[in-house]
Amino acid sequence: MSGLSIQIDSALEHLRAALVQHTPATFACSFGMEDMVIYDLIHRHALPVTIFTLDTGRLHEETYALMDRARERYPLPLKVMFPDRHAVEEFVAAEGINAFYRDIALRKRCCGVRKVEPLRRALAGNRLWITGLRREQSVTRADTAFLAHDADNGLMKLSPLLDWRESDVQSYVTQYGVPVNALHQKGFPSIGCAPCTRAITAGEDARAGRWWWEQPESKECGLHMDPTGKLVRSKGVGVSA
Repeated sequence: MSGLSIQIDSALEHLRAALVQHTPATFACSFGMEDMVIYDLIHRHALPVTIFTLDTGRLHEETYALMDRARERYPLPLKVMFPDRHAVEEFVAAEGINAFYRDIALRKRCCGVRKVEPLRRALAGNRLWITGLRREQSVTRADTAFLAHDADNGLMKLSPLLDWRESDVQSYVTQYGVPVNALHQKGFPSIGCAPCTRAITAGEDARAGRWWWEQPESKECGLHMDPTGKLVRSKGVGVSA
């Protein structure tokens, strides 16, 4: 059995075991390469999982193009969640359209309005949140658990590709012809909002292009943080590392 086959079997084992214990389940797709692998796994193996994405209003055109390609490729409903219009208007009126460049607190407030609040609405009523996190991506994710309780959102969170290497992700995409974001060919391994994402250079970690003006230890948007501001890492619940 090839290394990729072992990784696929492991990911499916984590997914199926978690789905036995925690349903309904939903998958948050950001249209990065890892998320497209999970999108394909859900479709290919007919997993009982709904799919949503967060449209912050400031995504790259390449990301929108991939959304359309994914809809064409996979006959699965895709729910697009938008931020509250009034909250965005109030934030921009008070702080400016690009306030996130000024300091971390403003950047996190912008993420809170455009990403965290819509995420909470998307997760409401679900018992399992599936993500494309990988330990290899950055220092903030190095000791993440496969399955953890997210107390802030009141459900379990599963990262089935946690131990996959970048080469595993790329091999899966190639083998199964999975559509991917055109930005990956332009040096963007991790893709978020257009103003907050740049291409990386040789030797940088996969998330170095996200909020590149900040220190590595602070570079999370808040989607995967607990109420204390730390990344959700609790182990030993259900399927674990």
